[in-house]
Amino acid sequence: MHLPTLISDLVVIIIAAGLMTLLFKRLKQPVVLGYILAGVLAGPSIQFIPTVSDTVNINTWGEIGVIFLLFNLGLDFSIKKLMKVGGTAIVGAMTVLIGMMTTGYLVGTAIGLDRMNCIFLGAMLSMSSTTIIFKAFDEMGLRNKQFAGVVFGILIVEDIFAVLMLVLLSTLAVSQTFEGQELLLSMTKLALFLVGCFVFGIYFIPSMLKALKKILNDEMLLIISIGFCLGLVYVADWIGFSSALGAFMMGAILAETIEAEHIESLVKPVKDLFAAVFFVSVGMLIDLNILWEYKWHVAILTITVMIGQLFFGSFGVLLSGKPVKTAIQSGFSLTQIGEFAFIIASQGIALKVMESHLYPLIVAVSVVTTFFTPYMIRLAEPAYNGIERALPPSWKQFLDQYTSGSNTIRHQSEWRRYLRSMSRIVGIYLAVTLVLIFAWLQLVAPLIRQFLPGQNGNLLALVLLIALMAPLLRAIMMKKNRSKAFRHLWNDSKYNRGPLVSLIVLRIIVCMGLVAIPTSALLSTKWGIVLVASLSVIAIMIFSKRVKKHSILMERHFVSNLSAREAESERRAPIRRDFANHLLERDLHLTDIEVRPHSPSIGKTLKELNFRQKCNVNIVTIIRGERRINIPGGNEYLYPLDKLIIVGSDDDILHFHDYIAERYHQADQERREEEADEMNIEQFTISEGSRLIGLSIRESGIRDKAQCLVIGIERGKTSIKNPPPSTVFEEGDIVWIVGERRKVIHLSEGKTL
Repeated sequence: MHLPTLISDLVVIIIAAGLMTLLFKRLKQPVVLGYILAGVLAGPSIQFIPTVSDTVNINTWGEIGVIFLLFNLGLDFSIKKLMKVGGTAIVGAMTVLIGMMTTGYLVGTAIGLDRMNCIFLGAMLSMSSTTIIFKAFDEMGLRNKQFAGVVFGILIVEDIFAVLMLVLLSTLAVSQTFEGQELLLSMTKLALFLVGCFVFGIYFIPSMLKALKKILNDEMLLIISIGFCLGLVYVADWIGFSSALGAFMMGAILAETIEAEHIESLVKPVKDLFAAVFFVSVGMLIDLNILWEYKWHVAILTITVMIGQLFFGSFGVLLSGKPVKTAIQSGFSLTQIGEFAFIIASQGIALKVMESHLYPLIVAVSVVTTFFTPYMIRLAEPAYNGIERALPPSWKQFLDQYTSGSNTIRHQSEWRRYLRSMSRIVGIYLAVTLVLIFAWLQLVAPLIRQFLPGQNGNLLALVLLIALMAPLLRAIMMKKNRSKAFRHLWNDSKYNRGPLVSLIVLRIIVCMGLVAIPTSALLSTKWGIVLVASLSVIAIMIFSKRVKKHSILMERHFVSNLSAREAESERRAPIRRDFANHLLERDLHLTDIEVRPHSPSIGKTLKELNFRQKCNVNIVTIIRGERRINIPGGNEYLYPLDKLIIVGSDDDILHFHDYIAERYHQADQERREEEADEMNIEQFTISEGSRLIGLSIRESGIRDKAQCLVIGIERGKTSIKNPPPSTVFEEGDIVWIVGERRKVIHLSEGKTL
């Protein structure tokens, strides 16, 4: 019996990945590089060892790896993170994306690539590696640095744009056209899909998980989560989008649930397994002969990535108003490409629109830039010092004024706030309504016509659809019409009333159009009748209290599900989020540290430890189980597993972590030295000629001189437990003693007495 080829190929992949993981861990290099090297060794370019030669199998495992990579990325992403990253991350990421895509396109043109290959090359060179940067920051102890937050924000924005880029590049590749109308249509379709998936997912999935919480165990939660992921992967592929988009969206939806962290921990082993499979499959598609043939192209692209990412990253962060030091540190951290470049390259190869030799070139560039990432991060500080010395005083003054001015609070007019709020609500409800109409006409209406043929079936489908649309349409028409901002604008000036009424009329017209779309599609009636029907439906929705009630209940349910995780996090948070953001504006931020079970700080008061004077940090909160001690006093003791919330600057927090690490090191050394003093039980025999013969336990000095305790004596066939001090030793006695390990051993060897 022979194993199927797919399974035997997986065996080769896993074994190669495991061996390279051990090697690269020992070399203290990123494991991703080991996976890629394992793929080279296990791929068809190497013939001396058992390899995978079936390209179809390689692509299959690669696609599975991409699905789980993006699913996990979505779990870590959360749509709210994008909403909270702020202008710095958005400006920085957009500067990098636009700058690097343009640079990549120009470099591709210079080395003789056609237009489509240049577009794919620009997209691949614009994506920094989230995995590599996270790992580098962890290993270098930079996660708590202020610039690290800026880099993470940029990576979040880049990741979401990378997913969107996958879809757009696929559309361009299939259509082979660059017309604005076609691109606009694709983007509209994509936006509807994203909004629809997110809204419907948030509305139903958290409620379902909450209802099943009492019976959910780890196994069920893992299966349900992966089932949701693969389900949306299938839907995305059926609609015509990338399967990776479906995986990412389901991850982003589950990231908003209370169970998000639990799901992430359960999925992590699965993700790690298939991530290894994916990166190994990347290495398998490398042709070493092609790599050597295009070695100068590798050098050019590597220099382009490192210089381009450094320049555009630093410029973007500086443009957003951050200090020069933060901008330079951020730029030096982004000087690599990683997993998304591989995914985009794999898609280009699969669609047969990208030159096959570009794939190994991109992988080689990623390997080289990944290797240099830690060194580039370390160079940021010296580079900043050199630039600061070289800058003219006038430039320094201008940059200081610019960065300080960008952080000032700007006034928002009432009109701006009202329009922004209304546009957000109308946009979301409009997108959801369009998705509902599309799905109903494509999926549900044909099923109804199977059971009720003819015009009656169409009429029933229309009535049911309008009933489902009613709460959404009312929200589009009536939301924010009685808000505080609306009333303020209405009463502030009579000149505001015309525009406000016009906005209401415009929203009603939009709703009429939404009703008209399914009416004309299902009934094939004339537009006059459609108009009358639309007006009638709109009037009913405006004045119906039942529709109003359902609209409010639906919105409350959605907001409750969307805010559940945030509310739970806020409840458990040691300090208010707005206060934490306030600290960031003053070059201060919060971090936490857990008191380990063997910490030398256990049992000591904050006054004794004196962290404020030694490290210039303040302990603002102690979390002890479910108890929270805010602004603890100097007499507060520390206990094992206490979580300390620390506030301070970057340098002070780094000094605090170094100080704690040094204390742990000293305590560990002392603990090792004291191991010899641990209590132990030993036995020895009183042989012929022993000086103990005829002496009592008290006279022997075992207790007084050796600090040991005699707990038993075996004499012939009898045993004396806990013998009294007057017991006299006899020849042949087997004596059991207990005491400090070192002293007991010495006593048993006759070295003490």
